[in-house]
Amino acid sequence: MGTGTDADGRSMHERMLAGDLYVADDPAILEAQLQAMDLMDEFNATSARDPEQQRRLLGKLLGAFGEDSYIRAPLRVDYGSNIRIGARTFANFGLVALDVAAITIGDDVQIGTNVQLLTPTHPVDPELRRAKWEAAKPISIGDNVWLGSGAIVLAGVAIGANTVVGAGAVVTRDLPENVVAVGNPARVVRTIEPGAA
Repeated sequence: MGTGTDADGRSMHERMLAGDLYVADDPAILEAQLQAMDLMDEFNATSARDPEQQRRLLGKLLGAFGEDSYIRAPLRVDYGSNIRIGARTFANFGLVALDVAAITIGDDVQIGTNVQLLTPTHPVDPELRRAKWEAAKPISIGDNVWLGSGAIVLAGVAIGANTVVGAGAVVTRDLPENVVAVGNPARVVRTIEPGAA
């Protein structure tokens, strides 16, 4: 462990951004986290009566924040800058979006309370884990997805457009478009037909 570079000259921060194993002791990683925490704390402390200030802070915290999208505080992120949210998306109270890798959320997405989007991973190998190596895999949420309250989406998962994920589901692998998925691990229980209620 240490803040040096690897064999090909990359810093731990560069390794993290590339999705490779890294140790989170790089000063650039710590500074990015602290900047995100400052903005996150300011956003979470801003009154809902001041939506312009909330939106300004989210514009600084997130990599992209689409028109007419709204997030209810509290929000928890690792960096914020790796999160891209499309237009007209709504996230209810308690979103946790750990964005060590990219989190891409489409347009018109509905996110229930206490949803977790978790890109970090840790090695199964106990020695690597003890040495504090970690990595991350991106998450992608398609347009018009509904994530029910308490849903957990794990690293490396892509969810197709128009899909509904039931409350409390744990999504461990990709879900196609136009399905309803529930359970732990989440499994598809039906296809959504156009005009379905």
